[in-house]
Amino acid sequence: MRKAIVSSLIAIFVSLNIAAQTPQELADAWDSTHITNKEPSDVRHADLKAYLEKLRSQGVRVEEVGRSNAQREIYQMEFGSGPIKIFLWSQMHGDEPTATSALIDIFSFFSTHKDTPWVKTIAEKLTIRAVPMLNPDGAELYTRRNLQGIDINRDALALATPEARLLKQLRDRWQPHIGFNLHNQQALTAVDHTAKQAAISFLVVYGDARKTETNGMIMNKRIVSEMIKAIEPFIPGHIARYGDEWTPTAFGDNFSAWGTPVILIETGALVGKSELYLAKINFIAMMTAFSSVATASQASASTQPYDTLPHNGSGTLVNYIFRGMQLPPNDGRRPAAFDVAVTAARRRASFLPWLRIARVGNLNGLHGLEEYDASGFYVVQRFRNLKVGSTAEFLFYRTDRVVDWDAEDLETRYEPDAIFSAGKWIKGEGRIAKVLF
Repeated sequence: MRKAIVSSLIAIFVSLNIAAQTPQELADAWDSTHITNKEPSDVRHADLKAYLEKLRSQGVRVEEVGRSNAQREIYQMEFGSGPIKIFLWSQMHGDEPTATSALIDIFSFFSTHKDTPWVKTIAEKLTIRAVPMLNPDGAELYTRRNLQGIDINRDALALATPEARLLKQLRDRWQPHIGFNLHNQQALTAVDHTAKQAAISFLVVYGDARKTETNGMIMNKRIVSEMIKAIEPFIPGHIARYGDEWTPTAFGDNFSAWGTPVILIETGALVGKSELYLAKINFIAMMTAFSSVATASQASASTQPYDTLPHNGSGTLVNYIFRGMQLPPNDGRRPAAFDVAVTAARRRASFLPWLRIARVGNLNGLHGLEEYDASGFYVVQRFRNLKVGSTAEFLFYRTDRVVDWDAEDLETRYEPDAIFSAGKWIKGEGRIAKVLF
C-alpha cells in the first residue's frame, strides 16, 4: 500500500514537472536567466551576433542562412527534434525589435535547462526554428524598410528583396506546422477606444480574403487563448486583437495561405515599463504557446479568451497633454485657456525623444499617458512657435509674475518656473501638477 502511494506521488510529481511552469514561474525564470542586457531598440546587428555567440557557447544550434542587401548575416536558431515544426521570425521591420530579445532569452533558457522535464517534453515533441533579425540593415538604421526602401512584409509575392526571398525559402523547404510573425505596433495603440495602451496584441491570421476558418486557425485560436491567460496577470487590461484585414502581399497572410497558419504578435508599449519588461512578457507568452502544443493542452483549451479580446483602437491616446495652458497676455488682455497634446516619435531607447505638438485646443475625449494641469501658468514655446508640428519645448511662468514678454533673451532674463524639454522636467518638476487618474 505504502509503495503504491509513493508511486502515485512520484507520478503526480513527474506530471507536474512535464507540464510547463506557471506564468509566474516563467517570469521568475526570465528574471534569473535572461542574457539580453540592452533595451531591444538599442540592439544592433553586432549586438545580435554577440548574443548568438553566447548561445553557441551554451550549445544552441545557430547557423547563417542568408545575407541582407548590405551583406549582413541573417541567422537561424534551432531547438528540439520533435515532429511538430514551429517557425518564428522577428524584426522584418528594422525598428520593431522587442521579440528579437525575447527569442534570444528563450533559446538560452532551453539550452541551459534541457534536462528539466517540461523542457525535455518540448524538445521531444517540437522542433523550433527562429530567425531573430530578418532585416539587419533596417535594424542598423532603425528604420522599417530594408536598404532598397522596400517593406519586406509587403514583398511576399514580388520577392524583390533578398530578405523576402530567404524567408519564403525557409518556409517552403521546411513546411512548418505553425508560424509566429513577431512585430511591434505603435506605442499609442489603444485597447479598443479606451485610455489603455495595447501593450501586446494578437491575431490569428487568415489565409484568404473570405476569412475562411481552417483547422489550423482554430488550433491557433486555442494557443493564443492560452497565451492571453498567461500574460493577463502581468498586464491586466492591456491586451488587444490586431486588425484582421486581408493583405494579399503580406507574409503572415501568405504563410497561412501556403499551409503554415500564422499567429501574429504585435508588441506595443506600456507607460512606466521598459522595453525589456515587454520582452519578458513575450518570453512568458511564447513559452506558454510551446508548452501548450508540446503537451497537447491546447487541444482542450477554449477559444473564448481570443474570441472576446477587444480590438486595437487608435486616435484616443497621446504621450502628454497639458491642460489649461495660457499664452502670455497680449496688450494686457488675458487669453483663453487651451490644451496641448504632445506625441513622441519612435526612437532607440538610448536616444533623446523627439516630441512634437500634435494638437492644440479643447482636447476633451483625448487621453494623455501623462497629463498636467498647467492652469495658473503662462507657457512659451522655447522657439516662440507654439503650433501643431513644432517641437514640444515649453517654458512655464506663473501668471502673477511681471515679465517683458517681448524680450529677445526671455529665458535668460526671466528664469522660468518650470521647463519641459525632451520629455522631462529639467526645471521645476512638480510645480505643474500631474493629473492622477
